[in-house]
Amino acid sequence: MEKLKNIKYSVLDLAVVRKGDSLNETFQNTLECAKITEDLGYTRYWLSEHHNMENVASSATSILIGYVAGGTSTIRVGSGGIMLPNHTALNIAEQFGTLDALYPNRIDLGLGRAPGTDQLTASILRRGEGFHQYNFELEIKELQRYLSAENCTNKVRAIPGEGANVDLYILGSSTESAYLAANLGLPYAFAGHFAPQQFYEAIKIYKKHFQPSKYLSKPYTMACVNVIAAYSDQEAHYLSMTMYQSFLNIITDRRQPVVSPEETDLQNCTDHQKYILKGMTALSFIGSRSTLHAALIDFVNETGIDEIIVNSNIYDQKAKRKSYQIISELFK
Repeated sequence: MEKLKNIKYSVLDLAVVRKGDSLNETFQNTLECAKITEDLGYTRYWLSEHHNMENVASSATSILIGYVAGGTSTIRVGSGGIMLPNHTALNIAEQFGTLDALYPNRIDLGLGRAPGTDQLTASILRRGEGFHQYNFELEIKELQRYLSAENCTNKVRAIPGEGANVDLYILGSSTESAYLAANLGLPYAFAGHFAPQQFYEAIKIYKKHFQPSKYLSKPYTMACVNVIAAYSDQEAHYLSMTMYQSFLNIITDRRQPVVSPEETDLQNCTDHQKYILKGMTALSFIGSRSTLHAALIDFVNETGIDEIIVNSNIYDQKAKRKSYQIISELFK
């Protein structure tokens, strides 16, 4: 296990809605998982902004971050990510400044450029503003200005927010985000859990072009990948049927609550859907402790990644918590 001991391990949670669960139960499950991963030594617990999806309840991301941070005590909590085009920089500075004041030195702010939803919903969130003219880098720099103590002399200030100790991360699923994170000298998290196609190239670009900044002296790479662990490979693959069904629902535009392995309908996949599904889930690690250990060792050696962020779409909550436990043992 030695080779994984220096790798940080964290969680991405979309507050996935299970079939039959209320939203209240969904949020309670999220908090319970956060408490368990805190006890297991995970570094951070991130929640991701999505909209207009019946199967994802993390749309009011800042509020959910506060709920999770308030119910835990040491684990870092943050966004993976906030989709910045849906907001003003001032608004996000105020929200995360408030979170930092409530939960000092524990709040992360991961920033993405994607809408986190369909184009119609995105246009409503942005009050009809055209996405093609959006300058992500400029907005990030404006956000950094609002969060800086030096902004105190400007006419527009973020209070709370000014001088807050909130760590920023650039999220991405393409090489474009790699160049941006490198130029800004910020840590880079890649969404390999659903868009792995450009992962390897993006990581190389980020490391090659990284410019040291006051925020970070050397590159810091994070890979979000699907990980499902169980006592046996057979059990893990059985549990993974929920994850594959969820991705198939995206492909077929059926955004419904997630279902148990018994209720999946994967056998009716077309060849074309199977091809897309294979591409979306290329960075998925499924199996027993020994299987995962070997696969993750190879992955770390190949990529030189600094942190693995685990996305575990498992229907059975007991099995999900057991999966988190098995994964944590690989890194200790």
